[in-house]
Amino acid sequence: MKFQDLIFLVIFLLVILKRDSRLSTLAGILCLALSIPLFALWIFFTAQHLVWYAAAFFLLSVVLLFKNQ
Repeated sequence: MKFQDLIFLVIFLLVILKRDSRLSTLAGILCLALSIPLFALWIFFTAQHLVWYAAAFFLLSVVLLFKNQ
């Protein structure tokens, strides 16, 4: 595992423990915003992982929204 994966797992677990769908959505948007300059600099591996992390945060947000209703 790379360092970025460990950071993602820690943040993902914190968001799960907090159970806040807005925080999860914000983390997903932040991942996408961070990936844009990396794609522009042709750093594809890290940028692609950030897009996958954003998808995971958005999926978690949907799950939390359905669980709260």
